[in-house]
Formats: sequence, C-alpha cells, structure tokens
Amino acid sequence: MRPFTLLIKPACADCNLDCTYCFYARKAGLYPESAAHRMSDKVLTRLVQGYMATPQPQYVFGWQGGEPTLMGVEFFRRVTELQTASGGPGAVVANGLQTNGTLLTDELAAHFAKYRFLVGVSLDGPPELHDRFRLSHDGRATHASVLQGLDVLRRNSVEYNILTLVSAANVGHGRDVYRYLRDRELYFHQYIPCVEFDERGAPLPVAITGRQWGDFLCAVFDEWLKRDTRKVSVRLFDCVLARLAGEPHSLCHMERDCCQYFVVEWNGDVYPCDFFVQSDLRLGNIMHDSWEDLLASPVYREFGRRKSSWNACCAKCRHLTLCAGDCLKHRLVPGNDPTRLSWLCAGWRQFYDHALKDLRRLADQYVAERRLAATEHRRMV
Repeated sequence: MRPFTLLIKPACADCNLDCTYCFYARKAGLYPESAAHRMSDKVLTRLVQGYMATPQPQYVFGWQGGEPTLMGVEFFRRVTELQTASGGPGAVVANGLQTNGTLLTDELAAHFAKYRFLVGVSLDGPPELHDRFRLSHDGRATHASVLQGLDVLRRNSVEYNILTLVSAANVGHGRDVYRYLRDRELYFHQYIPCVEFDERGAPLPVAITGRQWGDFLCAVFDEWLKRDTRKVSVRLFDCVLARLAGEPHSLCHMERDCCQYFVVEWNGDVYPCDFFVQSDLRLGNIMHDSWEDLLASPVYREFGRRKSSWNACCAKCRHLTLCAGDCLKHRLVPGNDPTRLSWLCAGWRQFYDHALKDLRRLADQYVAERRLAATEHRRMV
C-alpha cells in the first residue's frame, strides 16, 4: 500500500472567525442538513482505527478546519486515547493542528504538549496587516487574541509554527512581515499564497499576482540570508534545500503526483485535497469504504495524474524539478485546465532565479557537514 497521510476537518468549515479570504468557509454548503458540523465518536473511532490498521511508516493526522479547536479538549483526549489503543508495537504517530489561535486554553495546550502535537498558528504579520482580513464575525480585530494564544502555547511548552497567508493585505511587506515574526522569537515560518477567483474566473480582491508573490519571496529570502539561515526555519526554503541535498521534503506542490493524502470531512466523506473538496471529487466515505478502495479510486488516481499534465513551457523550464508545475489549485482555476501555466508562475521563476545560487551553496554546505559528522561518528565507534 502506498503511504498516505490524513487531513481531517472535524468541524467542517465551522469557525469562530470570519476571515475575508477564507476559501474553506463555503464548503459548509456541501452539508446544509446541519447548522453545526461536529465529528461524532463513531466516525472518529472508525477513522483512527481504520487508518492505523494500514501499514504506514508513520501515522500522520492533520487536524484542520474551519477551526478544529471548536471540538474542545475532550475530543482531542479521545483522539489520543484511540491512537494509543490502536497503535501496534513500534507505531509512530504524529499529530499536527492548524488553528487561528483564539480559542486555545491551558487545558487544551497541556494536552497538545503531552502528546507532542505540532500546532500551526495563523498570523499574517503586525496588527495593521493581520487585522485587515482576519476578523471576528462582528468585525473585531483578532491580532491581540492570536498573541494571547501564542502565550498559552509557550507557557505549556507546545511546539508550534507560524502560518502566514500572503494576501493583498501583506504581499507588499515581505521584509516587514518576516522581521516582525523573527523579532518576536517566532522562528518557524510557512508562507502560503492567497490565490482565489470568483465564479467567472476573475481574481478576488484578496488575491495576489505572480509578480507580487515573487517580490514577497525574494524580500523574505534576502532578510533570511543575511543572518538567519541557522536560526529561522522557512518551510519553503527548508524544502528546497532538502531537495537539493537529495533528501525528502514536505511540500506537496513540489511533487509530480497529487496522491499524497486524503481529506476527511466531519461525517467521514473523503476528498483528494482540501483545495478540491467538491461534490464531483468526493471519493467515498470511511464508514463504508476501505482505505484500499479509496487509494484505488479512479477519481483519485486521475486527480493525481493531472499534476504532471503541465504546460509545454514547464517541460523546458530549468526550475521544473523544484516547481513541478505548481499546485493544481493555481492551474485549474479558472478554466479547469491542468495545462495552464500556474497563476504564480512568474513569481516562482523570479524567486528561483534570484535565490537558487545561494540555496545550492547552502545545500552543499549542509551535505559537507553531514558527511563530516558521519566520518567523525565512525571514528568514535
């Protein structure tokens, strides 16, 4: 069985905030039969036990939303109870959770610390940038509440990183956003481009262009390169360095196939990607479909193959091994045509043209240090 991971939406798209750019908010429309969507114990039990009955090098559970902390601490206690009971000898379990940070409590954080959850907290920079689009349902700013949530994680010794959506609000402020996070001792960054279209295929006001994305990445890279290469982890840079050093990485858009994980909704429905939770790509339901059948689904396999149906220009691009045509989300909309160039293509080319020489140098340093360490280890034994 091909290894796979899970991205789970235990509360569907339900959220205590009303972020202007949230692409997932409309997914609740797939389930109009319920005003509030919460994963039942029956579905959770089937999810954990069924997944952990499959042969995996590591059982990876990603809890996301909407806002997964709406489920409360008792839900996550049940999660870890089931994982502990279902794991065989030597089973390795990893839990990640993505949150807006505003509902975190000491009780919940203590549980995350005990079971080594990695928590990703959404923070888009300083308040004047963050609060433009990340608002409560009654229009209140949320930046201060996020910082309080980070304090909760810190005092409970929870591992966490920062997820920054790069939107029209902050895309022109790459250096400022990076410095803001670093200077507050937030050393693990992930930057995610906001690319959203309306029903006619026109970019929404929150979206960024390829050139803006390139400018943002180059600004962040230049700040990082000055003095932070051994101090700050930027996920994109880490993954490029890993690829250049011949090691595994964790960015699915750099792969040539989109069959790395499944999305599991609150009621057990399964989809191939959280950007493509839509009725025509529903693969089945864990309550009556096996993981083997879901992996073999013609819809899933065809979805995965579309990734490498890139534009003819991509085949000639010197950056193809790193970009792999970019995320399908940035190619299929508008027009549903996987052979379109990515909406962000110009930005990716700009960034790699700008940064690749230094990234190769850093990767070579890393490989050399790794070899030296291995040599020293052999001498000691």
